[in-house]
Amino acid sequence: MDIKENVRQLIEKHQTNDPFRIAEALNIIIVYENLGDILGYYSKSHRFQVIHINENSSEEQQVFTCAHELGHAILHPSSNSSFLKKQTLFSNEKIELEANFWAMSLLFSSVNECVTKEEAIEQYGIPMELLTSHAHKIF
Repeated sequence: MDIKENVRQLIEKHQTNDPFRIAEALNIIIVYENLGDILGYYSKSHRFQVIHINENSSEEQQVFTCAHELGHAILHPSSNSSFLKKQTLFSNEKIELEANFWAMSLLFSSVNECVTKEEAIEQYGIPMELLTSHAHKIF
């Protein structure tokens, strides 16, 4: 599956790159809860897809977490994701790498105005190390 093309089609269909609005349109439930040091995770049970987001994360971090977990929901719909922690952002596991790339492709899509890397970090809570490691694929 071509992740960038998948993201492009999804944005075109829903006319937004907002992960919260896309999740709502896809009937994916978003739950905010105290998850300690966990940023979020995706689960599926009895045909209900749920994105769990740490209510204690910054608003910017919640945007990236939602996009990352939405990536799992779309790319790996039958797999419950591992808990997303700050160190998980740098995992070499294939599904985590795909979800990170999917999230960044969504957040840096053409629907969104052009932003610098620094603005992206500030707006979306993306760690600089993660952005730097994927920048050549995104921009």
